[in-house]
Amino acid sequence: MGSTRVVAVAVWCAIAMLAGFSSLSHAQLSPTFYAATCPNLFNVVFGVVFNASITDPRIGASLLRLHFHDCFVQGCDGSILLNNTATIESEQDARPNINSIRGLDVVNNIKTAVENSCPNTVSCADILAIAAQVGTVLGGGPAWAVPLGRRDSLTANRTLANENLPAPFFTLDQLKDSFAVQGLNTLDLVTLSGGHTFGRAGCSTFINRLYNFNNTGNPDPSLDLTYLAILRQICPQNATQNNLTNLDLTTPNQFDNKYYSNLQQLKGLLQSDQELFSTPAADTIPIVNMFSSSPNTFFASFVASIIKMGNIGVLTGNQGEIRRQCNFVNAESPGLATMASKDSMQKLLAQSK
Repeated sequence: MGSTRVVAVAVWCAIAMLAGFSSLSHAQLSPTFYAATCPNLFNVVFGVVFNASITDPRIGASLLRLHFHDCFVQGCDGSILLNNTATIESEQDARPNINSIRGLDVVNNIKTAVENSCPNTVSCADILAIAAQVGTVLGGGPAWAVPLGRRDSLTANRTLANENLPAPFFTLDQLKDSFAVQGLNTLDLVTLSGGHTFGRAGCSTFINRLYNFNNTGNPDPSLDLTYLAILRQICPQNATQNNLTNLDLTTPNQFDNKYYSNLQQLKGLLQSDQELFSTPAADTIPIVNMFSSSPNTFFASFVASIIKMGNIGVLTGNQGEIRRQCNFVNAESPGLATMASKDSMQKLLAQSK
């Protein structure tokens, strides 16, 4: 049996194990959790996200990232959605999130639409999980039955957000450690990194690779020279603006497996991306090669890993609450009509310039 086929068999076995884990863990979660209490839930979420995607092709990637950044900080509990208050330090102001997370207004719009259909029923944590699935599907990615039944947290944890969320300059060992803390393995790491198949990133997240990598005075040697020249045009040295560029230069708004092909060509945008392929003798390299050659294998693995991630630290039963608004706990909820989210304020400021 050839080495490629051996890797394929190993990956498929791991995917099967992940799928079994997902169905067995947190038995309180079920795709049919709202079947009786909010039967139109998925249609409501889909409609809001679809409408947002018409004017913002990036929204699917932004919603997927929100779900990821939520789950890595005290579990998938909607804590990332909470605004600053007298008692809460918002995770939105943590280093990995500030001035980079998007889609908060869309989540609020979904919540408003869901509340109109099914009041006091659906958690914001579940809305995030569904929105991530819808955003992936609208980008051309796989669909999956989203396990539901999460409850919303009463707290946020900015300190933990700074500690737990993997940085774009992480080495492979640091990435593995970051995922292991969440109960996620190497296959999950390579698979979920494939979420960078769409979306964008600012120069500040990768400029260290362009001019002075690891204080060498030279660019990252694992960066294709033609791609380096393109990125230097987008991000001049000592530039004051944090310009954006596509995470996937090939199919920037499509959820596919081209992310992995880019890594093979040394065209991963972030150091944390390219580490998966360019770290010598890494056990991630065969997985990258497999996903690059087989979109179906990548899609199957993504479904298993995203469901597994969605089970991290969930609140169920009588834990937490069902928030009336996603950006405030119920005890501090001022009403959607009177409190703008950070997304709204940023748009107003941009329009005033």
